[in-house]
Amino acid sequence: MTLANNWNDYKILDAGNGLKIELIKDYTVIRPDSQIIWDKINPEIWKKVDAIYHRNKEGGGYWQFNKKIDQAFFINYKALKFNIELTSFKHIGLFPEQAANWDFIIDKVSSESKKREIKVLNLFAYTGGATVAAVYANAHETVHVDSSKRIVGTAKKNIELNNLQNKTVRYIIEDATKFVMREIRRGRKYDVIIMDPPVYGRGPDGELWQIETSLVDLVRKCNELLSSDPILMLINSYTSSFSNVALKNMMEGIVTPKHKGRVESGEIGIPIENSNISLPCGIFSRWYKD
Repeated sequence: MTLANNWNDYKILDAGNGLKIELIKDYTVIRPDSQIIWDKINPEIWKKVDAIYHRNKEGGGYWQFNKKIDQAFFINYKALKFNIELTSFKHIGLFPEQAANWDFIIDKVSSESKKREIKVLNLFAYTGGATVAAVYANAHETVHVDSSKRIVGTAKKNIELNNLQNKTVRYIIEDATKFVMREIRRGRKYDVIIMDPPVYGRGPDGELWQIETSLVDLVRKCNELLSSDPILMLINSYTSSFSNVALKNMMEGIVTPKHKGRVESGEIGIPIENSNISLPCGIFSRWYKD
């Protein structure tokens, strides 16, 4: 498992019985997680907590606050900063396990950006963790695509929080597949393509996305968008029904024949403090220039 194990401002203190207790900067919070099918390791830790997220039977949920928590605050990951918000959908505006992917993006983009101008496309880009990483690594142009206007607004705030607003970042509020098809028609090319697709979703105009039937076609289209000397294609998925091996097989079948390089895949996760176990947080596959 590839671990996001370099955090200081974020930790999973314990996990068990469908819940995790997290330290997010100065606050301890409890959130549900369907991956946690084991018992709590240290029950004493759970007795005092600042906020608890409760699910509703009808869907969604709400936060129970035991202490005043800032409506919005930020946390640091190495040299990067990210806005945090405890949303009514359980999320905190960031997926901390993605720090492992940010490190990989920064390593690949920064080394190549010293030699040439690098263009990056981030699809299903959410609040822009990978966008921040690419811009920080001196990508010449980064295109951030998400169907939610509100989420794209948060991504802009993350760029500003890192004082990177003078860099070239294009924010696109659109269905990812539609945008990719239009870029193909325009003849545009990208050296890096990143995506974190949902299992199911709707675009701004009602476009249907189902990962089992939609992903392969999108990756084929993205393969057409890669430049003649690409660096990286990275796919992350949290709740898909297929394994990381299936993702690797797809990438090797689509990307490798044209661009050579190397494909890796695996699970991604976060270590649980004072234990020898980790929380699995999804799967990834990445093709990269070796």
